[in-house]
Amino acid sequence: MSANTLKPTLGTLHLWGIAVGLVISGEYFGWSYGWGTAGTLGFLVTTLLVAVMYTCFIFSFTELTTAIPNAGGPFAYSLRAFGVTGGTIAGLATLIEFVFAPPAIAMAIGAYLNVQFPSLEPKWAAVGAYLVFMTLNILGVSIAATFELVVTVLAVAELLVFMGVVAPSFSFANFALGGWAGQDAFSTGALAGIFAAIPFAIWFFLAIEGAAMAAEEAKDPKRTIPKAYIAGILTLVVLAIGVMIFAGGVGDWRTLSNINDPLPQAMKAVVGDNSNWMHMLVWIGLFGLVASFHGIILGYSRQFFALARAGFLPPALAQLSRFQTPHRAIIAGGVVGIAAIFSDGLINLQGMSLTAAMITMSVFGAIVMYIVSMLALFKLRRSEPGLERSFRAPGYPVIPGIALALAVVCLVAMIWFNGQVALVFLALMVLGAMFCTFVRGRTPKLNVVANEV
Repeated sequence: MSANTLKPTLGTLHLWGIAVGLVISGEYFGWSYGWGTAGTLGFLVTTLLVAVMYTCFIFSFTELTTAIPNAGGPFAYSLRAFGVTGGTIAGLATLIEFVFAPPAIAMAIGAYLNVQFPSLEPKWAAVGAYLVFMTLNILGVSIAATFELVVTVLAVAELLVFMGVVAPSFSFANFALGGWAGQDAFSTGALAGIFAAIPFAIWFFLAIEGAAMAAEEAKDPKRTIPKAYIAGILTLVVLAIGVMIFAGGVGDWRTLSNINDPLPQAMKAVVGDNSNWMHMLVWIGLFGLVASFHGIILGYSRQFFALARAGFLPPALAQLSRFQTPHRAIIAGGVVGIAAIFSDGLINLQGMSLTAAMITMSVFGAIVMYIVSMLALFKLRRSEPGLERSFRAPGYPVIPGIALALAVVCLVAMIWFNGQVALVFLALMVLGAMFCTFVRGRTPKLNVVANEV
């Protein structure tokens, strides 16, 4: 085995755990910022629209993942379809998605711990989370994936418990009160809120595609990946809709918008501050955040690794540790994330909190990557009809076309409502492309070129 080749050790359950675990923190926090923008009913419309996009996207994206099982994921597909330019755009967009999501999750971990330990500074708790889970990822992918599976199962179970505990207090009247952000359902303001809330609906599902970056480490990827992805997206759609509706119907939903711990606060309204249920939610609820945080570290490290191995980033980032993990890539993403945590208060984008800004930046990366990936699917169908495709996108070209069209709508809406963040995202993409061009001119590719991925 090459010094720059990852070892296949993961089965279907591990991949399901990674796919769901990458995302499941989105069910615990982040989405409630959408209530502050669109109201409960408006945000429900946004979420259903985004759920359709993700379902169509995953059924289409799985064709690429099984046909080209590569740690670079979208980078590899776009490199093969469009060459260096396409690979650079997809690779950098994916990096931005996976590097900016962890600081938001780490801050939420700090907020959850602060509920139990008010004297604990959330930023330092966030840094501690980085150190612990970077170390775990360095120790080996099998250990990391098994841990990811366990905490994901616990996190899913906890969300089901949450819904069961608050269900007796649910009232649709509570959920619907002022549900269009105080606007009439058919007003311009309500429609604007629906589109402005897109980043927070995407947060419900963001990073599920990251399981593609474990494809090189999957046993029999052409069989295990489709099962994991399809089961994963169905799991997440059910949980997202259920959690949002039940949380919004237990009291005044406005008290839960724009905070990092909506579920503990919703349960507190039902069972009180000192209930055992409340303490259980805080502690086990951390598993949801940990699952995503840990899984996204795995994802960003594989993207750094793949870009470096292909000569787009310094080759040092493609070095593997004695545990056969890309330890330098893991550390690189951690340094960026910790720096982002301590930028809180130093950088202000459109009056957003750090969490909201990091979520929005991450979503910009995701949406650009989704668009390039769907374009790569169409391109490869034409340019490489003979490529072995053990899983073919159902309803082609309609289903991938729906995913592409909705992703474009989301991108346009996000640029319209988040102009400052869009400019920062564009600046990062341009600077990143310049750096990749510089590195490619000085560094030989290690063992992956366009016609090999």
